[in-house]
Amino acid sequence: MIGFLIKKTFFDLWDNMFRIVLLNLGFIVSLTIPVILPGYIPIPILSLVVAVIGVLWCFVYLAATALSVKAVSDYGVFGFADFIASLKTGWPAGVVMTLVSFIFFLILRIIIPFYLDMNSLVGLLLAALIFWTLILALVAFQFFFAIRARLDTKPIKIIKKCFIIFFDNPGFSIFSLLYTLVTLAASLIFALLLPGPAGLLLFLDEGLRLRLMKYDWLEAVTKEEASPPAAGFPRRRSIPWDALLIEEREKTGNRTFRNFIFPWKD
Repeated sequence: MIGFLIKKTFFDLWDNMFRIVLLNLGFIVSLTIPVILPGYIPIPILSLVVAVIGVLWCFVYLAATALSVKAVSDYGVFGFADFIASLKTGWPAGVVMTLVSFIFFLILRIIIPFYLDMNSLVGLLLAALIFWTLILALVAFQFFFAIRARLDTKPIKIIKKCFIIFFDNPGFSIFSLLYTLVTLAASLIFALLLPGPAGLLLFLDEGLRLRLMKYDWLEAVTKEEASPPAAGFPRRRSIPWDALLIEEREKTGNRTFRNFIFPWKD
């Protein structure tokens, strides 16, 4: 499943490179609001307000981007009008993620140093516990925008499903985080234009979409069983990814280097 995920993400990124670059360019412009613009405002309180609004806008932009690239994962395309519609429907998720990120920032900059400054074993243990809880939350929240795009619109339910996906798929979640870090590092080489935030959100959406096929299969198998598992939970079993991905592999196909460079010659 992981190999196919990387392959499909690369194919979709290549086929929609112009759209992905435009989305990333829009994010880069948005990023100048909280990063650069406040430095040109002499009034401190006004500068702070601009920075806060800029950060909020960046998260709203990412929410709209996640909703837009969902169409690419589903073998479709999106246009400017689709992105505007995504801004209108996705802004609450951007606001929630801004608040969550602010809480993470407070924990990292204030709460953890507070316990470390206690200079005691108890303080050290509490700081370590909070730190690793924060890491766990970061791994889970990487799916926030993808879950908003695919599964739910209510913030509480989105957050709940972030942790459900993480605890039920820890290996996949950790791999996605490593992919995120590598992607961000690679994006710096291309000034965030490729793969960039849009390419990363595309990967997370592709991954969630394919991962959800597991639950559809488990639900179907559970319904076919004469004796359903207790409490309605499907029994754990090996997922037949080769069988589940047959149709996906047919839709994605295979390409040679020549196909990538000269697709019109096929």
